[in-house]
Amino acid sequence: MTRIVSLCPSSTETAAYLGLTSNLVGVDSYSDWPAEVNDLPDLGPDLSIDMDAVMELKPDVVLASHSVPGMEKNTQEMDKRGISYVLTSPNTLSDVLEDLMIIGEATGTTEKAEEIIYACRQMMDTYHELASRCEPSRLYWEWWPKPPFTPGGGNWLTEISAMAGAENIFADKEEASVKTTWEEIRERDPDRICLAWVGVPFDKVKPELLKKREGWPSMKAMENGSIDVLPEPLYCRPSPRLFTGLAELAYLLHPDIFPKPLSSDVLLHP
Repeated sequence: MTRIVSLCPSSTETAAYLGLTSNLVGVDSYSDWPAEVNDLPDLGPDLSIDMDAVMELKPDVVLASHSVPGMEKNTQEMDKRGISYVLTSPNTLSDVLEDLMIIGEATGTTEKAEEIIYACRQMMDTYHELASRCEPSRLYWEWWPKPPFTPGGGNWLTEISAMAGAENIFADKEEASVKTTWEEIRERDPDRICLAWVGVPFDKVKPELLKKREGWPSMKAMENGSIDVLPEPLYCRPSPRLFTGLAELAYLLHPDIFPKPLSSDVLLHP
């Protein structure tokens, strides 16, 4: 059996989609899906991985991702120790699917990767077609509140927004992640605000804080009460779970056009 260690949640989730959950022998502290991984050895926060513990687990392969800022620290240490790893660096949905194949090839699960990629592309085609029937809603995505960080045009959330019948108000920025200001967000005046604070539990996100930002109470989204606290794992982790996030968002925005998701995972349990 191939022994796998994962150093970040998106890699852990990708392994699960490939049917490799039982092959995982250790994960980082933030990996929490699927539930079985909570019983595995905890190797520490993704930016402070216990490399001695990794070596003790004798993994055949370690999964790491540059989507986590600072992951270079871990890969440099693995290079020093001669630990074999697969490194991904996704920004777009195409990257996520390519990485699925890369990990599939490295773990002998290419056929499963191809099946998932086909299902994802089919879903993308369907949602693009349904989105063409929508009057786009202008979304502001907030990844971090102070200073505010938001996805730009080079990020998967711009694609997901479009397939959900919406428009990311920072899609004109080429970067995958944009550092902005409360004033610029106010000037762009979104129709809807989506809060998905990276690494912050759902129940700890405080939308009431938005009212304290200068000029924000008069924004269109604020006046209409169009503020959504969304589950960070479905929108901020570049794994196939993003497609469940797409289904949830599309139905939230346009329930008259998009189907209601019938499962907590649209790919594993369509």
